[in-house]
Amino acid sequence: MLTKNFMNIKPLSDHILIEPVKEEEKTKSGIFLPETAEKERSEEGKVIATGPGKKTDDGKVIPMSVKAGDKVLFTKYGPTEIKVDGKEYLIASESDILAIIE
Repeated sequence: MLTKNFMNIKPLSDHILIEPVKEEEKTKSGIFLPETAEKERSEEGKVIATGPGKKTDDGKVIPMSVKAGDKVLFTKYGPTEIKVDGKEYLIASESDILAIIE
């Protein structure tokens, strides 16, 4: 299911649209990091939309194990970065998802 803001992005097959969780802007010792500071990409995010699932060779669709609203951990370099209305999102394959955070 897509929300209003994502009507023009509908993941296909076993792909997932993820909104990455913002990294903490402050270090453990209390130092605030400026926007220009180099930060590593988050490995945690919220599922915004999913495709229907992967098709098998005989045409059956394997349902997705994640759904919109799930909080997930994903591989650091697997997902592809995209921008929608100036905001960053990730498109990942289901195989890039490592775990659902409960």
